[in-house]
Amino acid sequence: MNNFKIFCGTSNVPLAEAVCKYLGVPLGKAEIRRFSDGELSTAIDESVRGCHVFVLQSTCPPTNEHLMELLILTDALKRASAASVTAVIPYYGYARQDRKVKPRAPITAKLVADLITTSGISRVVTVDLHAGQIQGFFNIPVDHIYASPVLLDYIKETNNNNDLVIVSPDAGGMERARVFAKKLDAGLAMTDKRRPNPNQAEIMNVIGDVEGKSVILFDDLVDTAGTAIQAAQALIKNGAKRASLCCTHAVLSGKAIERIKDSVLEEVIITDTIPPSQDVIDCDKFKVLTIADLLGESIKRITTGESISSLF
Repeated sequence: MNNFKIFCGTSNVPLAEAVCKYLGVPLGKAEIRRFSDGELSTAIDESVRGCHVFVLQSTCPPTNEHLMELLILTDALKRASAASVTAVIPYYGYARQDRKVKPRAPITAKLVADLITTSGISRVVTVDLHAGQIQGFFNIPVDHIYASPVLLDYIKETNNNNDLVIVSPDAGGMERARVFAKKLDAGLAMTDKRRPNPNQAEIMNVIGDVEGKSVILFDDLVDTAGTAIQAAQALIKNGAKRASLCCTHAVLSGKAIERIKDSVLEEVIITDTIPPSQDVIDCDKFKVLTIADLLGESIKRITTGESISSLF
């Protein structure tokens, strides 16, 4: 499948350009316009007839805008006779709504999967889903990519593994943290979290030995940063000598950046699945790693029929 092209919406243009640079192909020409009433319109400015097209678009905030861009771009490409459309979604919005947590609640992650499939997308590539079972919401192939190779390389270069402990902020992330700790040959711990209301968390206990250790909180995303900051405070209180945060998706809503600046966290390691804001770039505590080469290699292997899982 060598006849392929890459397009993008407005959410990840720098990442899409970096992926194209890795692959040695130009970024596809498409124009996304907004009418005065807020409606979106898309025009594909080059032929895609018979091409296998990849559309790179994170459904990050503003989530609904970026999701509609992805769907409309896909419809335009299919109507322009593209042979297939693969959605490359570095950050899958609504992933936290993957189950019913109370009566009469929606499962929005499933609804989004249905919308994506109905639009004509034939394959999805995504990074570090909040819950792996979201792959089962799709009736089309899903390639679940992990950012761990990028994160691991950086941590190995900057940390002494002899006193390193990987910490999961809750029981739900323990499996993810365990795999990460094993690859680093590091210790493992967990904080006990209670969530009385959405976007609110209370850290109750620290489970594991962190006395005199350098700890790295490991999670798939950071949103309001409340959990991470409380966990870091609890870890320092329990004897950890320094605390950092490592996660793939930096949502950073509300006053998250201000909270992190004022927190005990020494470093926050993130990737560019969600484009970093200028405030993030200007803050010394943030280290932004790119997953462009990882996505580029994954796209390359899809086009050539090679294994993607061997990357991890």
